Amino acid sequence: MEMKLEVIPIPVSDVDAAKAFYSEQVGFNLDHDARPNDQMRVVQMTPPGSACSVVIGEGLPLGEPGSVKGVQLVVEDIDAAREALLSRGVGVSDVQQLGPQGAPGSRFCFFEDLDGNVWAGQELKRS
Repeated sequence: MEMKLEVIPIPVSDVDAAKAFYSEQVGFNLDHDARPNDQMRVVQMTPPGSACSVVIGEGLPLGEPGSVKGVQLVVEDIDAAREALLSRGVGVSDVQQLGPQGAPGSRFCFFEDLDGNVWAGQELKRS
């Protein structure tokens, strides 16, 4: 039996501001923004090239805004990804070496969304 992780909930306090942050600044693609009823809003966005999306919204059991820590966005070139985020106004840390120099998957940078949910960018060169 296959099990695929395809949607990660991200709790936010302001859906419109978070939607703008993730789509316009971080660069996620907007999949949909729907109101199934008056009490619920579902906004789903997907990082370019990813099979896994994030969902934010209203009336959903997503947790407390700012409570998600350590979701990783894996990229081929962490320096280029960091520069792209900076150019779109995202406050992102310097690149950090968190393992032996040259070890696959050991270079990271970090950023927070508007509510303090913490994201990691991880460099993993796939050849």
